[in-house]
Amino acid sequence: MAGVIIVGAQWGDEGKGKVVDIFTGEADYVVRFAGGPNAGHTLVVDGEKIVVRLVPSGILRRDALCVLGQGTVVDAKVLVGELDALEARGLDPRTRMRIAEHAHVILSYHILVDGLREATSAAIGTTKRGVGPCYEDKAARRGIRLRDFRNRGGLEARVLRALEAWAPTILALGGVVPTVDEVVTDAWDAGQNLLPVLCDTASLVESALLAKKRVLFEGAQGTLLDVDHGTYPFVTSSSAISGGACTGVGIGPTRIDSVVGLAKAYCTRVGGGPFPTELEGPVADRIRTVGAEFGSVTGRPRRVGWVDLPALRYAVRLNGLDSIALTKLDVLAGLETIRACIAYDTPSGRTREFPVDDLEICTPVYADFSGFSQDVSTARHLAELPKEALDFVRFIESEVACPLSIVSVGPGREQTIILSHPLRPT
Repeated sequence: MAGVIIVGAQWGDEGKGKVVDIFTGEADYVVRFAGGPNAGHTLVVDGEKIVVRLVPSGILRRDALCVLGQGTVVDAKVLVGELDALEARGLDPRTRMRIAEHAHVILSYHILVDGLREATSAAIGTTKRGVGPCYEDKAARRGIRLRDFRNRGGLEARVLRALEAWAPTILALGGVVPTVDEVVTDAWDAGQNLLPVLCDTASLVESALLAKKRVLFEGAQGTLLDVDHGTYPFVTSSSAISGGACTGVGIGPTRIDSVVGLAKAYCTRVGGGPFPTELEGPVADRIRTVGAEFGSVTGRPRRVGWVDLPALRYAVRLNGLDSIALTKLDVLAGLETIRACIAYDTPSGRTREFPVDDLEICTPVYADFSGFSQDVSTARHLAELPKEALDFVRFIESEVACPLSIVSVGPGREQTIILSHPLRPT
């Protein structure tokens, strides 16, 4: 049995798409367990860039079955659009997709509420895709699930109940409450399109694990955006850590064999919230440009900063990481000095822990490293890295007490130093 979880160890956008794509070369199943169309994964294969938001990254591997678990929230129109686009590229996504019939659906009023809220002074920087309001409905026990698209009358009754609950909020924010018919008609055709691939995905994945299939669980967002453990309230609305794979898919924790966390050689963040190692000025602009740090869903520039090792240690602990895949080392080439946050000065003294609730009143403590000018994109072994880059990589590994399994030196699938592979026998 091989159940492997891949999670983001920072604020998301760590390069999960590329790493999952690499690992899925050995996977039988790729299972997304949380989040919605707010999580874009960018894949670069043979120089061609492909962005997926809901479809698991394993869709590019023709032998992998891709699954959306019931912890995800699905915008049916977005998902159908992705499937159509993949088919236009010569792939066959519908034959290799299974979707949880109990996954909740993002509808037009969720997107409306999300956008109205982000237009107020209480905005937190969401992608305005309706993800948060959809999870709100789920928790309030008035959500719409994909299985509800099997009966239009029943669906309309559930939408009516939800609209009655949302109407005061929409009106208070200056919006117009849509009618039940408008909401249902908007999503109906897309929902019907997905019915053939709906199933009990929890049973499907459990059977695969018991049959000793290799199952890769793909996370969305990152540890520091987790609704319980992130920089609240500037977080996502789901469980982004490894434990979320069990609840989001419907399997027990004993089915998991390994957890891999993804981290950039620096940090980025999208939206509001504290970011103590954030950079501004020429260095930030250079990292953002070279690293193409623009949201794959929204296109907005990402905030950039130095790598935060107390935060990474926090992610190692929360996720029970067995290894780290370090990405975008190549982006740092050409910088005269590279920095890493190693601790925080707090009102009560210096700490190596991540002060998740007090970041606004803490000051990062840095270690400085000599930069490197060489292009590292052709390296396929650690020994091929320049000494300065290798010293930096080894320092990160030592400081967080977690071994590296991958060092990514470019966006392409082949631009990767693979030190260990969780789906290959040792």
